[in-house]
Amino acid sequence: MAASSVPTVVFLALVLDLFAFTIPLPLFPRLIEWYTGKESADANGLLSRTLSAVGYLRSRVLDEPAEQVRKRWDVVLLGGLMGSLFSALQFYISPKIGSLSDKYGRKNVLLFTMIGNVLSALIWIQSTSFASYLLSRAVGGISEGNVQLSIAILSDVSTPATRARALSLVGIAFSICFCIGPPIGAYLSTHPFTPSLALTRGYELNVYATPAILTLALLLVETLFLAVMLPETRGKGAQPTTEGQKSLAPNATASRGTAASRLATLKRLRRMHFLFLAVFSGVEFTLTFLSFDLFDWSNAQNGRLLGFIGVISALLQGGYVRRSISKVGEGVMAKRGVGSCALALAFLASLPHLATARRAAATKTLYAAAACLAFTSATVVNSLTALASLQCDEPTHDASGNIIAETPGLVKGRALGEFRSSGQLGRALGPLLACGLYWTLGPTTTYTLGTVAMTAIAFHMRSLSRSSKKIN
Repeated sequence: MAASSVPTVVFLALVLDLFAFTIPLPLFPRLIEWYTGKESADANGLLSRTLSAVGYLRSRVLDEPAEQVRKRWDVVLLGGLMGSLFSALQFYISPKIGSLSDKYGRKNVLLFTMIGNVLSALIWIQSTSFASYLLSRAVGGISEGNVQLSIAILSDVSTPATRARALSLVGIAFSICFCIGPPIGAYLSTHPFTPSLALTRGYELNVYATPAILTLALLLVETLFLAVMLPETRGKGAQPTTEGQKSLAPNATASRGTAASRLATLKRLRRMHFLFLAVFSGVEFTLTFLSFDLFDWSNAQNGRLLGFIGVISALLQGGYVRRSISKVGEGVMAKRGVGSCALALAFLASLPHLATARRAAATKTLYAAAACLAFTSATVVNSLTALASLQCDEPTHDASGNIIAETPGLVKGRALGEFRSSGQLGRALGPLLACGLYWTLGPTTTYTLGTVAMTAIAFHMRSLSRSSKKIN
């Protein structure tokens, strides 16, 4: 298969994978409610103990709300904790998956991780207890390698001049799937598995076995598609053409620098990735809290807001970012995205006052913040990832298949795995921190602190964007 067709294969596989990943997201609250109904009588069960711990944490930071609101917040926070479990496991496993792909090949490791994803869906289909469903999430978290290996594969087959454009396919796939996956999941959440079909040959199925089966089918199709269509790309990096050398992005015109300088740049990029996603994921998680508090929005209204963010982000990545990043450079593009997030947080901080005085203006301000967040989604992570990939070396092997590297920390699979790991740690901690601040200090103070944090990150990116012009 020609290298030029590999990005198309990777993009289509990502769409299948992320579609399967986003379908369950709206189901978390209803799944927890279902498990609560089944296991509420067991005070010593895992779910009862977990909800008691969540309730204790809430009571330490929040004035006691009404019973109905209290239960809803506990369910939402527990859903966030389940998401944090997935990210925490990704933080642990990502560097290991990257190192294995350097040694055994991208395709082989990717197909192996798909086995874990399929197993996760199979467990979900038959998970009639909260503990078994948590097991399916844990298996999925420890197995998911599609995104990071797709980034490594796209880096393998692209030149420094085309790296950012190639990696934007990852962001476009995310945006598309977050537009269509959650609405389908939300629809299926209102159509649980028919009780008369809940027993199949003596096996009870999960109440949401239908989306679980759909997820399983998508993952099986993806696995077969990758096995047939994806070639091995490790060690087959694309070489820039003479024409391509003339159009290199500002950050790709000079030599890459010494191994020590590239390691230092990677360390700085990992730190920026962690700090950015710790704040940004907190905004994402508390956005529906805010709309419920201020506007009493329904799931459908929240779905429209999140869909708006996804559509705008996809359009920006497919148009503006892919055309402009070669002109301004990845560092500058990332800085612009962080600045846009700071503006979004400032808008959100003003909402409680506006919602009281001018409700129509508050709704418009919320959508203005959403547009800024869409720009952030379209720019920051992809730009930082492209910068990280430009520091990396291709893996080389001896006759026994062992990796030969003067600087192991620069070998592409491992380095990109560590980069992704830092972001996943931010995604694991950010929602918990933001939720605690939201409950303790309220939305205005929480988003004001977020504005300050994002402004500080943008300030520190000034040196990153300047130094990136020296990177090949």
